[in-house]
Amino acid sequence: MNPGNFDPNGITVPNGSFFGFPYSVAEANIVLLPVPWDVTTSYRPGAAQGSQAILDASVQLDWYDCDLPQAWQIKCATIPIDFDIHQQNREARAIAEEVIDYLESGGKVEDRAISQQLGAVNQASIDLNSWVYDQASKLLSQEKLVGVVGGDHSVPLGLMTALAEKHSEYGILQIDAHADLRQAYEGFSHSHASIMDNALKIPQINRLVQVGVRDVCEAEMTRVKSDPQIVMFADWQLKANSYEGITWAAQCQKIIAHLPDKVYISFDIDGLNPAYCPNTGTPVPGGLDFDQAIYLMRSLVKAKKTIIGFDLCEVAPGKNGDEWDGNVGARILYKLVCLSQI
Repeated sequence: MNPGNFDPNGITVPNGSFFGFPYSVAEANIVLLPVPWDVTTSYRPGAAQGSQAILDASVQLDWYDCDLPQAWQIKCATIPIDFDIHQQNREARAIAEEVIDYLESGGKVEDRAISQQLGAVNQASIDLNSWVYDQASKLLSQEKLVGVVGGDHSVPLGLMTALAEKHSEYGILQIDAHADLRQAYEGFSHSHASIMDNALKIPQINRLVQVGVRDVCEAEMTRVKSDPQIVMFADWQLKANSYEGITWAAQCQKIIAHLPDKVYISFDIDGLNPAYCPNTGTPVPGGLDFDQAIYLMRSLVKAKKTIIGFDLCEVAPGKNGDEWDGNVGARILYKLVCLSQI
């Protein structure tokens, strides 16, 4: 690819890279790793198609960014979508649906009737995590900043693990409608609903700050209240604060104050109001609006925190060619890319 042929003011030609940017992995500063996986999605599948939906929509963006002059010159490259992973997802998803159907019919996780299926799904998830870890480790060893593009929210664990080998400690800023602190939800050891429970088993992760949570179980709330590593800014509290006159700027400063110097951003698209992501797997009323989320991430950078990596997950395309979710996802992804380079 020849960067000299890229016209930031003209039509972007699709080339298999997010945003149609003309940079190879070798020359890139930041590399995006799509992961087409939604095996454990518990309500509505489709996130496995999310990275492709974002890729398709991303070439329709304009490249001016108010926070980063000439943002299109960021050397951002893309690992091609691995369709072997996509096929493995289809096979494991079919088995996972057998487990989910069994549980929703009154069965128990510990029943022998589904032990073989659970084992198969959990092994597939372990293999997926290992693949992401290997891909991320290779890129991190080349001093690339890595962003995972899901896929469901289980997929970035391998990147988080690889980052722990590079950084002695770091925190996670999680934008999400859910706490994702369930232990092996539905028997799936690497459920999308268990990503933060699994992440907190990594010793180098010393703080988890959750923003926008509004769908949570009692066990998760008990853990949040008892675990000093976790700070939750629930959506109902954020809204109440705003109704009582506390500005979003002030709330963002309070959120950021709980984070260490090095921060990993885990952005589940359902952290936004579902008007922005109507086809995500588990939409929940409420949530951040688009500009609130951008302002929070911009404030993080202005506070001199260092973004060491990120993921964007749970984007799912709509039926009948509805590209809205991919469009919003592409814009969030572009902002993550830009802010990570400031």
